[in-house]
Amino acid sequence: MTGQRTPKEGLLLSFAIQVARDAGNLLVQRLGAAQISNKGDIDLVTEADIAAEELIIERIRSHYPLHGILAEESGEAVAVGPGRSDWKWIIDPLDGTTNYAHGYPCFCVSIALEHAGILEVGVVYDPMRDEMFAAER
Repeated sequence: MTGQRTPKEGLLLSFAIQVARDAGNLLVQRLGAAQISNKGDIDLVTEADIAAEELIIERIRSHYPLHGILAEESGEAVAVGPGRSDWKWIIDPLDGTTNYAHGYPCFCVSIALEHAGILEVGVVYDPMRDEMFAAER
């Protein structure tokens, strides 16, 4: 690991779970009122995608400012400098955008964390059913 301390076991998983819940709650509040645009020929994006991604990124940056981020909507943001971390968050803030955009309540928030290329934490949260699937290496 480069320029960092090792996070306490379970802390990263708990953090990812809470962030996924918060992003999921935001998505539920906006369901049915999504403003839709196209990011490609067949790929949709909603303002809720962007808002949920911004929420997740803001939380990560406030708690783990040196961690890198690979986000579906905004792309990759890598921390640079002497304190650069080997940790990278991988986020899909609204997995199931087409369902969501059409008001079909089958979607989730997906968040993963890798360390030096190895996945360490994974969270998938279905806010409509309040089902959380989470794992930690």
